[in-house]
Amino acid sequence: MNEALKMIVVLTLFCGLSSISLASLKDATGSKIEEQVLTYVQGPAISQVLKEYDNSPVRDRKNFKLPENANKITVFPAIKDGKLLGVAFETFAKGYGGDVGVMVGFNLSSNNLSGIGITTMKETPGIGARVAKHGFTNQFRNHMTSVELSSKGGNIDGISGATISSTATVEAVKKAINIFNEIKPQLENTWSQGS
Repeated sequence: MNEALKMIVVLTLFCGLSSISLASLKDATGSKIEEQVLTYVQGPAISQVLKEYDNSPVRDRKNFKLPENANKITVFPAIKDGKLLGVAFETFAKGYGGDVGVMVGFNLSSNNLSGIGITTMKETPGIGARVAKHGFTNQFRNHMTSVELSSKGGNIDGISGATISSTATVEAVKKAINIFNEIKPQLENTWSQGS
């Protein structure tokens, strides 16, 4: 009995120390990981969907609380000469191999999409991955209504053989449009006050 008690105490201590070490490691590397994602995943997509800005959208980003739930969304602004011209943020929808991440840009003066860029996906190489190509993503530019696949009555041509990936991209964009409409009243005030 005494040996079993020793083993339990040693195992408990080992597990406790391992948990503390892992939590400390996560805290120590969390900001570096976020910086790498911003630089190498979201940064290129932001440059693809926002044009003509003289600020750093990544540095000037702000978090917005979504009205319908407790979630937050990070919004990247495009500012030129002190005026907010557009914003971009990332939304996700379920694809064939997992979530498809889409960076969606909005032009505030024309109140439409300035473009989309695929940030993350695990779709079938060669077929599903074609949603990241310019031929598909360029279709979203200057739209705000009827963002739907043409097979469902919209004006976005899906990719043959990649219906699930095409649908996931469209769903992520539609989700972004809904979020944009919810937070739009807050956008201009947030960056015009220099905060």
